[in-house]
Amino acid sequence: MTLRSSRLTSYVKCLCNIVRANVIKPGIRRQALYSTSTDTIGEDSEWETSTLVNNDAGRSLLQPNLPIITSRKIEYPNKYLPPKQAWVETLSSVEDQKYGMVDLHPEVFGTYPRLDVLQQNVKWQRLYRHIDYAYTKTRAEVRGGGRKPWRQKGSGRARHGSIRSPIWKGGGVINGPRGPKSHFYMLPASYRALGLRVALSVKYAQDDLHIVDSLEIPDDSPEYLQDLMDTRFWGFSCLFVDDHDIMPENISLAVDKMPHFNLMPVYGLNVFSMLKHETLVLTLAAVEKLEKKLLYQMHKTAPPKKYSYSTRHQEW
Repeated sequence: MTLRSSRLTSYVKCLCNIVRANVIKPGIRRQALYSTSTDTIGEDSEWETSTLVNNDAGRSLLQPNLPIITSRKIEYPNKYLPPKQAWVETLSSVEDQKYGMVDLHPEVFGTYPRLDVLQQNVKWQRLYRHIDYAYTKTRAEVRGGGRKPWRQKGSGRARHGSIRSPIWKGGGVINGPRGPKSHFYMLPASYRALGLRVALSVKYAQDDLHIVDSLEIPDDSPEYLQDLMDTRFWGFSCLFVDDHDIMPENISLAVDKMPHFNLMPVYGLNVFSMLKHETLVLTLAAVEKLEKKLLYQMHKTAPPKKYSYSTRHQEW
């Protein structure tokens, strides 16, 4: 935590120096990255207009002069816990650029790490869709054994009625598996929501959680995405999460050729996928929906509903 705090302090000082050095014309309005409201910036606010820059692919991108400080309204704030803070980054360039900082809810991204909850979620995800196809035959299903092997008395041997008895070699099996057998069960919704909060908190504490403005990248080549991961030291595997299942074209083509990079909509985010990947990248829109859903599960007063087999992703 001390290393993370020192790193954040150095970034904040650097951003303050850049803001003091900027010169702005009066009356300029700025739009937050994920906010519907705009605010007027006066002469003393030291902001500049956006500029056109050329990326590595030779295309011109409209890039705002950094930093852009964004603000978010946290629902159900906890007056005893300060909000967590994270940098807002961009994927439009290989170099790491900070767009500003956003506040995160401390009860979603600052939950106590409970390994037992993570283990229960992983076990549930591995078992609820598992079908056991193991199957053994009983003495009635084994071929043969239709007649008595020898007479009941007089032979000196033990009495038997069929050579397919379970005590015979090649006979039937008693109490064996009779598949297909489903291992489906539902973990309580409170444990599933707690597992998501614990996994997000662990990723945040380990500095493996990154927030970006969007998943737009200037090039669809896998080499660009790999260079970005290597330059920013994001590890060997990454999970990109957006607020809907229609992803940008460039990143979809780039990730399609890289098996250790994956795209996922926010309604499909789960504990197993977060633990499987080394780095988790969330968009601002995905953070908004995640916090809204998880806070609803924490503060709802309605009794839990009986599980329905219908899909629920439309609620997202």
